[in-house]
Amino acid sequence: MPVLLKSTQVEGLRLIHRKIKVSRCSEEMKVNRHGQAKILLAEEITRLFEEGLTTDRDRALFGVCFFTGCRISESCSLLTDDVYGTNGSVRPKLTLRKGNTKGKLKTRSIPVRPELIALLKTHHSEVGKRYLFPGRWGRGHIHPDSAALILREAFERLTIEGASTHSFRRTALTRLSNAGVPLRVIQEISGHETLSALQKYLEVTEQQVEEAISRL
Repeated sequence: MPVLLKSTQVEGLRLIHRKIKVSRCSEEMKVNRHGQAKILLAEEITRLFEEGLTTDRDRALFGVCFFTGCRISESCSLLTDDVYGTNGSVRPKLTLRKGNTKGKLKTRSIPVRPELIALLKTHHSEVGKRYLFPGRWGRGHIHPDSAALILREAFERLTIEGASTHSFRRTALTRLSNAGVPLRVIQEISGHETLSALQKYLEVTEQQVEEAISRL
């Protein structure tokens, strides 16, 4: 006789499968890019939000990652009250609570750019009662592994290689650095415990090295 599994067991197996798939994708990225997620080009970001990501929720979820430089786990665990006021409008600052951050160091408040406001307004009709990005069947928030798979599929549709959820964070922080924003200010945004940890995220291009040498 075939073995019948309970719905909770089936969901557990699906989660394990998702974790294995995400792990394999992560290993491929590490091999191909020496452990660092790809820095996204401007045109890749545009294509990703216009073509790769197919739902308002997904565009808002990863829009938070890109326009605040936060970790995927921080975006996934956002509460509705962290983003929207009592009148339903997007708050001028998005709150990343201390308890949901890596190392639980401190709560961060990040100003919300107009582009992100637009994404959050569009997503607003789908917001759950507690979490900004509810999980399956409305239980808890979306799992970071599930978000990683959604993004991986979007990258595959656009044939963007070497990228992962960490690409948004690396891209955002590198852009700030290239714009001349002091590292201490970037650290306040990123939530890194030390400047040395932050510097590992920042990418230096060959052109920047050549320009630096030309000034000697």
